[in-house]
Amino acid sequence: MLCGLRVLFTLALLLTTQCSWAAIILQYHHVSETTPKVTSVTPAQFKQQMQYLADNDFRVVPLADVVQAIKSKQELPAKTVAITFDDGYRSIFETARPILKSFGFPYTLFVSVTPTAKGYSEMMSWQQLRQLADDGVTIANHSYGHEHLIRKLAGETEAQWLARVKQNLLDTEAELLAKTGQDVKMLAYPYGEYNAALQQLLSELGYVGFGQQSGAAGPYSSLTALPRFPVAGVYANMASLQVKLQARNMPVISSFPTDPELRDGRWRPTLQVTLDMQDINPAQLLCYLPGQDAVKPEWTSNDSFQIQADKPLPAGRSRYNCTVPSKHGSGFYWFSQAWVRPDDRGQWLVE
Repeated sequence: MLCGLRVLFTLALLLTTQCSWAAIILQYHHVSETTPKVTSVTPAQFKQQMQYLADNDFRVVPLADVVQAIKSKQELPAKTVAITFDDGYRSIFETARPILKSFGFPYTLFVSVTPTAKGYSEMMSWQQLRQLADDGVTIANHSYGHEHLIRKLAGETEAQWLARVKQNLLDTEAELLAKTGQDVKMLAYPYGEYNAALQQLLSELGYVGFGQQSGAAGPYSSLTALPRFPVAGVYANMASLQVKLQARNMPVISSFPTDPELRDGRWRPTLQVTLDMQDINPAQLLCYLPGQDAVKPEWTSNDSFQIQADKPLPAGRSRYNCTVPSKHGSGFYWFSQAWVRPDDRGQWLVE
């Protein structure tokens, strides 16, 4: 039965509880033993993870199916997973591709134009990307040169910045269409960095945006900031993956602030969240903040809480993560708010 069905009030409440579905979107970079561990899984780990999905009846679907379900408020089957890769590294073509083909799993590859066009070390060629496209792999936008999209150039106004980023995305999309025949209007934010103005631009262009904040994607997710679970480094082991595969889409009715970009020395944001509480015990909700142990939030009403870091967030990227088990089923709800800030002088970190 579709989650959008609304009949009698009591039936609607029942359906809302039963239809707390979510899709788990996995994010990979390298599948290699020789690349940086922080962005890598080994071939053995990757094969084990794909085998686990197959052996445990997970339904691996194209990313576009997840997007369409969220757009149309349609329920996805339980244990739905989508697989994504960022950057277009050659190890995906040489190592991940044959493993994925053996399981018949679809996947999406987010690529930037410049690293591919210039033949940077470890990157796929356009010929390899076309071959993947011919295989049925989705090739999507990761910006033209893998830029920090939220960063303005020296002396650049807000309007000039938006115009430049807009052209960047449109030029990337046009190049992907010319080289691979695909124009899917899905963007993975480089470095997982985005802000409210960039989200608004994506909405105007008809794009769907993907971050690197963790969580399950579902009816309560923003289509310009869909969460993904990074699988690499300390999060590359099976125990970590099994936990993520149990995640549910946190029923966030509203939150504030939603803009991840912090400004003007406001480095300790207070996050205010309102939830649909039908399947949630407030006493069990815990939040995990940078440099802190698990923290119980302050409940400001029966359905709203707030949380604030006890110290200024570090320059660069960080997260507030909150989780709570389901009262009526297995698994747990997971919500992640991304933050990004310059240093105290207003300068961005060099990466």
